[in-house]
Amino acid sequence: MTSNLEGLAAPAADLEAGQGAKRALVIAAHPDDADFGAAGTAFLWTRAGWEFFYLVCTDGSKGSDDESITPAQLVETRRQEQRDAAKVLGVKDVFFLDYVDGELTQSRRFLGDVVRAIREVRPDAVFTHDPEAVIVRDSFINHSDHRITGLTAIDAVYPAARDRLNFPEHVAAGLAPHKVRQVYIWGSERANFEVDITEVIDVKLQALAAHGSQFGEDFVRTLLERWRTPEGRYVESFRRVQMAF
Repeated sequence: MTSNLEGLAAPAADLEAGQGAKRALVIAAHPDDADFGAAGTAFLWTRAGWEFFYLVCTDGSKGSDDESITPAQLVETRRQEQRDAAKVLGVKDVFFLDYVDGELTQSRRFLGDVVRAIREVRPDAVFTHDPEAVIVRDSFINHSDHRITGLTAIDAVYPAARDRLNFPEHVAAGLAPHKVRQVYIWGSERANFEVDITEVIDVKLQALAAHGSQFGEDFVRTLLERWRTPEGRYVESFRRVQMAF
C-alpha cells in the first residue's frame, strides 16, 4: 500500500510540487464526518503547504438523543463544533449546504451545489465517503447520507464539474469548469493508499473531541483501534483515484 511517510512526497509529487499551493476539498455528509475520515491527513498536508476546505452537506439536525435540545439548537451547536475542529487542523474554511440530516437524496440540485463548491474552491484533490460501502465489517450500516454524499461527490468530480455544458449557469456567473486531479475515498474496503498519522494522532483526537454533542473523549479513545495497524502505527486509509482524464 502506498504511503506518504517520506516527507509527504507521494501526494506532492503526483500534483507537481513547486507549482503553487495545492488545495483539497473534503466533502462530508455531516459535521464530524470529515474529521473521522481525514483529520490527520488534513493536518499533515496543511502543515506541508496544502490548503484544506470542508464542505458539510447536511445540517446534522438528527444527531442527538438529548431530549432537551431542539433541532435548530443542534444545528447551531454542530456548526460551531465543526468550525472549532477545523480550526484545530488548520482548515482554511468550512462551507455548509444545510440539507436536512437523514433526508439526503440524489438530485440535480444537490449535484449542482457540490459542483459549484468544486468550481469555487478549485481543488487538486477531493476527499469523500465511500459510496459503495453499505454493510461495513459486518458490524455497522453505513449511513445513507454518507453513501449519497460520496456518490454525488464522485459524480461532481467527473464529469459534472469538468464539463462546460454541465450547469452552464455557473459558467455564466464566472465559475469556470474545473478538473480534479485525485479523489481520496475513506471507509473503502479497497484502500490502496495510507497516510501515517502516528505523530499527529493526538491532533486528530483533539479535532474529534470538539464534537462534544456527539460523543465524549472516552468514546473517541475507543476509536483508536480503527486507525491502529498491527505494528502500532496509526493510519488513515483511502482508495485513491488518480484521474486519467
